[in-house]
Amino acid sequence: MGAGYRPEDVYAGNLLGALAALDSGITTLVDWSHVQISPGHSDAAVQALTESGIRAVFAHGWPPAREWTNDSALGHPQDIRCLREQYFASEDQLLTLAMAARGPEVARREVWLGDLRPARDLATRTTVHVGAYEHNARHRAVTQMRDAGVLGDDITFVHCWRCADDEFAMIADAGASVSLGVHCELNSSGMGDIPLDRLLAAGIRPSLSGDTETKCSGDMFSQMRMLLAYYRTWMGGGHSRALGAPANLQVHDVLEFATLAGAQAAGLAHRTGSLTPGKQADVILIRAEDLNLAPVSNPAGAVVLAAHPGNVDTVLVGGRIVKRGGKLVTSDPRRALDLARRSQERVLAAIAATR
Repeated sequence: MGAGYRPEDVYAGNLLGALAALDSGITTLVDWSHVQISPGHSDAAVQALTESGIRAVFAHGWPPAREWTNDSALGHPQDIRCLREQYFASEDQLLTLAMAARGPEVARREVWLGDLRPARDLATRTTVHVGAYEHNARHRAVTQMRDAGVLGDDITFVHCWRCADDEFAMIADAGASVSLGVHCELNSSGMGDIPLDRLLAAGIRPSLSGDTETKCSGDMFSQMRMLLAYYRTWMGGGHSRALGAPANLQVHDVLEFATLAGAQAAGLAHRTGSLTPGKQADVILIRAEDLNLAPVSNPAGAVVLAAHPGNVDTVLVGGRIVKRGGKLVTSDPRRALDLARRSQERVLAAIAATR
């Protein structure tokens, strides 16, 4: 479907997704954008993020076509350099730029190495999917990057289920980060598991992500609850765990994964991720008197084990209120829904017409 997307479809999708994130209490996200059919598609994506009022890292990717992901010989679209100058000149703005790289599993060596150069030239972070499925394991992508001398603390790896244990040690030694799309990974045919115990054993504190909202939840409450339930089921079921993994993950650990670890993976821990003097005021207020939470005796436990997006009363991004009294106040969700419905109708009609 991606090849049929127009810039206005990308705008509609990004606006809806960003507002849904804010509404659920997410102040900051990494937009893993891989619909770079034209510079106009990236422009539309950035415009929607800007208008939504969310804090975001725009991770610039590639066009949705097989020749970009099947032993690809095509270099990363060069409009990433123009985007940097046009939209990301200030260090104080809510939006920052990153490289959504393809890595050794989908591109030729000279290509994935070349993709990293503009990211480093532009001083942006890089995020790359590795080890998601069984067929990815043979590539040993992290090892290839280590051996090439490009593995660094400015890289976030996503999924990693099929990465080897020694590769987690490489990630830890380099100071790189890992993000787990828990619900998506557990719900995806061909994945079905997460490397949480091996990450923790290597000293890596993962961040959490929603990944693909067409097959999983996008809110952080779901990711936290599923992560903790997964770990306790695994440990309680008598399964062997990686040597050095903690026997009992605590709710405060999981809350950290959803907040500070996420800010660190996005390269934004100096600005957000914790309620710390000197950081920007990215704050959510959760109604402790709602029926599913009250009476609260352990706030962290209530947030991780019981809260859901409907409990989010107020959201501030950079000190600006974007949701109050349970309602978005800076954008009209009805407009976003209307744009998304019209986009959906057009895209599906175009697909039907080609069959």
